[in-house]
Amino acid sequence: MNKITTATLAGLALLGSNFVAMEASAGAKEKCYGVVKAGQNDCATKTSSCAGSATTDGQKDAFIAIPKGLCEKLVGGSLSKS
Repeated sequence: MNKITTATLAGLALLGSNFVAMEASAGAKEKCYGVVKAGQNDCATKTSSCAGSATTDGQKDAFIAIPKGLCEKLVGGSLSKS
């Protein structure tokens, strides 16, 4: 019974450490402009001060926060308003 308990605890500890590592890498975000669908932006635009206010798909001044390094891989994605 002791071996089963030890193996179970070791497995849970390993799973817990993987979860912490995934959370740390998920924390790095960047603003990505020009890729949002209408009404799906995270924050203010040139003409509005609230989230969900983008009026067109791909609006250049509307952004969403996505994992760092992904924006420039998306068609139309930009790290700055243009």
